Amino acid sequence: MAVAELTPQDMAAKLLATGFERSGPSAATLSDPIADTPMVVTLDQLRPYDHDPRVTRNPAYAEIKASIRERGLDAPPAITRRPGEAHYIIRNGGNTRLAILRELWSETKEERFFRIACLFRPWPARGEIVALTGHLAENELRGGLTFIERALGIEKAREFYEQESGQALSQSELARRLTADGYPVPQSHISRMNDAVRYLLPAIPTLLYGGLGRHQVDRLAVLRKACERTWERRALGRPLTVDFASLFQDVLSQFDTQPEGFSPQRVQDELVGQMAELLEADYDTLALEVDDSESRQRVLTSEPAAPNPATPVAPAAPAITPQLSPAAPTPRDTSPVAPPAETPSAPPAAAPNAREGQRDERLQGHIVTPAPTTERLQSIQRMVADQLGDKLPDFEADALRAIPVQVGGLFPISDVWYIEPGLDVPDRLRVHIAQFAREIAGEAAVGDHIEASDGGIGFVCVTPAVGQAKALPAFARAMLTLLHALSTAPAPATGLDSARLADDLGPLLHGHGGLVTRLSDAGLVKLFRLLRLARRLLDLEAGVASQDF
Repeated sequence: MAVAELTPQDMAAKLLATGFERSGPSAATLSDPIADTPMVVTLDQLRPYDHDPRVTRNPAYAEIKASIRERGLDAPPAITRRPGEAHYIIRNGGNTRLAILRELWSETKEERFFRIACLFRPWPARGEIVALTGHLAENELRGGLTFIERALGIEKAREFYEQESGQALSQSELARRLTADGYPVPQSHISRMNDAVRYLLPAIPTLLYGGLGRHQVDRLAVLRKACERTWERRALGRPLTVDFASLFQDVLSQFDTQPEGFSPQRVQDELVGQMAELLEADYDTLALEVDDSESRQRVLTSEPAAPNPATPVAPAAPAITPQLSPAAPTPRDTSPVAPPAETPSAPPAAAPNAREGQRDERLQGHIVTPAPTTERLQSIQRMVADQLGDKLPDFEADALRAIPVQVGGLFPISDVWYIEPGLDVPDRLRVHIAQFAREIAGEAAVGDHIEASDGGIGFVCVTPAVGQAKALPAFARAMLTLLHALSTAPAPATGLDSARLADDLGPLLHGHGGLVTRLSDAGLVKLFRLLRLARRLLDLEAGVASQDF
């Protein structure tokens, strides 16, 4: 069948015919991507994050601006958008760069500052918390926050967490949740930040936003508590026209200047002077009371100083003497006295690789299970610690210094956990375990009831007959029962009542209960070491040589 030829008029009619029409509603805007997606946005489409903890100008603002002017954005900010909103916002960090881009666009009108290549990331289910903790972490990495900015950011995070959970959070729970979301802050710092927001910010905003540091904030917080306690004690029963909270705010607000000229001592002098006038007390007496209260408060809230590694190590302390009850005296020890433990020193001619290998071997010996972490989390922790004036624990350095304990005996203990390679064989382990069991039992004058064994964990208890066992003091019976239970030997028919061990174990170890005495500190360390060596021995004989080692 021949196809009819189209005339020019037919062709024109077909081309001009009405096309297909949409039957459904038209979308006003496209929905956001559901996965991370690169896109180009303009400054008109982008807004800063409205809960950004940084309020003051970034101290590195000028350097960042010069870099962006010359090189452009090396790291374009990640962006996101709340559901239903028209504008994109910075997801985590980048508000300083956005402000700089607006300045450069206003100054130059160069298109590269107006259109920005970004990475869009969908708004997560916990969007506000993720965004805020992300901004807190990024600000620490890119210029740091002032103490009060960090404190206000954490207070805002508390608000979001409480909205999420529907209940008030304790400071320890807040610290746990911040750590889980990638911004670790100790509970003690959260407490100090709360004090700063509640008591200091209303009086000295200029001083705090100007960069007043954590140590000066600590000084003011301790001063406030010390003066408040003194005020409450002396104001009891007096008809005063002002309360301490108002007095503290009035005095502190007089010092709201820049941090360079601030002196906490001047605040104390002024505050104590006005307290003395209102309480009709002698200034010097009141100052002494405040200083004494302040010293006690500082001791309670301060952390112990780390030892100076350059300081020569003091001679080894003597072994701790067990404290025994007069009812169960310990016989005079006639065993040979062991020589003091020698301090290991690397041979001068040891090759660097050999020393490094020994170091790694000792370090691995302290790792029971690895603690998961990331370089980013460690970097944030270091930045927060630097800003707060704290010292992060260094596991590698601490492990190589050994667990700080020293106890004498035939086999002196300087490290509860680490097992030297020469000791890491069953026969040697049994010898040490039996000796520790004998010394522990010796605290209750029953060391002669412990005998070395080639089986089990290295020792057995020669338990007394029923009549002899009843004549033993309660402390001695509890000690033998514990060691017999640990020895893994079958239970013979003796006077030891294993059912009582559950009642005697707590008093035996920590001293609270019916027993007249408890295991000494030295004995407790030996018990820890015995358990560590016994676990290792059983692992070796079960063929799992690498477990927990």
